[in-house]
Amino acid sequence: MSTHSPDTTHNAQKAHTTQDLRNAAQQGGPQPKGSWRRGRWMLFLIALICGAPIALSYFTYYVVKPKGGSTSYGTLIEPQRPIPSALTVTGDDGRAVPLDSLRGRWLMISVDGGACDEACVHKLYFMRQVRATQGAERERVLTLWLRTDDANVPAVVKSAYPDTRMLRADPAAVAAWLPATGTTHDTDHIYLVDPNGNLMMRFPDHPDPSKIKQDVTKLLKWSSIG
Repeated sequence: MSTHSPDTTHNAQKAHTTQDLRNAAQQGGPQPKGSWRRGRWMLFLIALICGAPIALSYFTYYVVKPKGGSTSYGTLIEPQRPIPSALTVTGDDGRAVPLDSLRGRWLMISVDGGACDEACVHKLYFMRQVRATQGAERERVLTLWLRTDDANVPAVVKSAYPDTRMLRADPAAVAAWLPATGTTHDTDHIYLVDPNGNLMMRFPDHPDPSKIKQDVTKLLKWSSIG
């Protein structure tokens, strides 16, 4: 025989029903602020991870300095300069294409007239050697020669540098994009563009190719893209 009174049983059922309603509201109703904040942070982390490779390579290379206090040989271009969308280049086939269509790999760029004097040849040689010394990583690097006139490229130069893209470009557009110093011109330097199409480094005139190699090697090591 039950010892519970009708009132006691009714109150217990009411309390149980109220708890069920609360549970249902929590499951089907609006999420707590804490869950919303966690979701927002998750989206932020996903975006950060997607953009991290190049940012990490820059941070490690330019902020976390190697032992001994040494920094990069090349000059970091700040702010970065994206490849201008209007900058087109023309190959030997006569077809004009946007330069930014070559994004996706690291670009080493030299600028010179088509006749290619001794300084021009030196830069082409340095770029070829720096790329070759990267071993298997060399496929991540593309060497470009932006030719600023219609002069014919000497056959000996073409045969010596078959892996270098030799592209005709407007000299004014190139000079507006590639910064020099107060005492140099864009034809005096080798430039480096990251796989996202941002100009990020300028090497000095009369460069030391072994030091260019060190810079490029470190950037390839710390970046997983391109």
